[in-house]
Amino acid sequence: MRLRMLRRPAHFQNSHDLGAWGEEIAVRYLCDHGYRILERNYRCPAGEIDIIAEYADTIHFVEVKTRAHEQTDLFRPEDAVDDEKRRHIRNSARHYLKRWRQPSPSCFSVVSIVLRPTGELAQLEYRPNAFGWEE
Repeated sequence: MRLRMLRRPAHFQNSHDLGAWGEEIAVRYLCDHGYRILERNYRCPAGEIDIIAEYADTIHFVEVKTRAHEQTDLFRPEDAVDDEKRRHIRNSARHYLKRWRQPSPSCFSVVSIVLRPTGELAQLEYRPNAFGWEE
């Protein structure tokens, strides 16, 4: 898959840099596929949501997980979205909807990204409806 040209960092100093780069790739992917970005790194007392986007009148609460290529032998990026992380995302989504939106159709999605050592995209998988409102 080719995304619109992004200027990638020369290297990643830490996992925060890696995650921020992955989120940038995810935003570009979503925009290229017709999503409208409403929020990035939405923070509230309940937690954080990486991306909040809208597509076809549905609000997508998107968690982005990024791994360097050499880390994928141990586990897939999306495996890091465990029950506790899902609970935080759900609670943050409730906060967002209560504060900013009338009740709207919504779903929880996961973007899983694997990067080559150069920072280039090796793999991107988008999973809409990755999990639901119920635990």
